[in-house]
Amino acid sequence: MSLPGDPSGAPGGMTAPDDALNSDGLAPTGTGRVLVLACGALAREIADLIRLNGWAHMDLACLPAILHNTPDRIAPALRAAIETHRPRYDRILIGYGDCGSGGGIDALCEDYGLDRLPGPHCYAFYEGVDRFLAHDEEIGAFYLTDFLARQFDAFVIRPLGLDRHPELREAYFGHYDKVVYLAQTEDPHLDAAARAAARRLGLDYERRATGCGDLGSALARA
Repeated sequence: MSLPGDPSGAPGGMTAPDDALNSDGLAPTGTGRVLVLACGALAREIADLIRLNGWAHMDLACLPAILHNTPDRIAPALRAAIETHRPRYDRILIGYGDCGSGGGIDALCEDYGLDRLPGPHCYAFYEGVDRFLAHDEEIGAFYLTDFLARQFDAFVIRPLGLDRHPELREAYFGHYDKVVYLAQTEDPHLDAAARAAARRLGLDYERRATGCGDLGSALARA
């Protein structure tokens, strides 16, 4: 898969005759080119789905996953990225849920006439939005995905200062009762990392094998 601006070939790594390419190395608009503009936390799964399904017309560009720690900044960052990329694509799919933006991402999508991934956040579409929303009793669940299991220290422990002040654990997580790991892959190392995260937070542990849930069907529609 070639990323936007990669001069090595047309989208998806598919080569095209030189006279069929724009100066940026991509096929011209009007040929069904799609950009998925996504959170970096979804990069691996989206890239794998593009590759495995042979979606040669589809490219991926990601914003830093750390924006989730300041969700009010996601919509402005997306707006800037849309302005950069939209002259080169026939369609852009926003690879975010609402993600704590307070409706900011939905308002942005309405402004540009774009679609986003289903559900309030990635936990919902990984499990499947309908199944996720059926868990009304899980108000005390702290969710992990493969990405967060890998990056637990970088995205949870250090930003919250728990590496320096572990006594803050109760203030942050005292109202949680369990960690729910929504596993996209069968990886014992990630399972061990998720279990370790639950122990570190002093919470019970549950693993659910979800795969990519609604993510694949949302990309297929695009």
